[in-house]
Amino acid sequence: MAKVIIIGAGGVGNVVAQKCAQVKEIFSEILLGSRTKQKCDAIAKSIAHPSLTTAQIDADKVTEMVALINDFQPDIVINVALPYQDLPIMDACLETGVNYLDTANYEPPDQAKFEYKWQWNYHERYKQAGIMAVLGCGFDPGVDSIAVAAVAAGK
Repeated sequence: MAKVIIIGAGGVGNVVAQKCAQVKEIFSEILLGSRTKQKCDAIAKSIAHPSLTTAQIDADKVTEMVALINDFQPDIVINVALPYQDLPIMDACLETGVNYLDTANYEPPDQAKFEYKWQWNYHERYKQAGIMAVLGCGFDPGVDSIAVAAVAAGK
């Protein structure tokens, strides 16, 4: 059904990969990428999914992300990497026309300042490209909030 790239192989990346692998009828192919491929490989070994692959990727580099996206052709990129990597990953998704989702908002690498203004600046470009960006959906209450919004919309 859907191909997904998950960027980030820390604790959250592990959980996201496990959860996606549980619904093979939705996530038919999964690519888990991180700066440290060994972390991706360790997570992949713990998951029973017939089409789970791993890749080394520097998410700070838009050109690397674009190449990975173009090679794998995902339907969505789930970003659970570091918060200062949000914008390069969003740029790559915008360039390739791929949907984007993250669980935390952007934070500049040189200051502790979480806010959405930088990501909100992408709204019109994503809208014009006909792709979606779900920002800061988190796990708690993020996933719950998405479910409530879907019910409220009659879906």
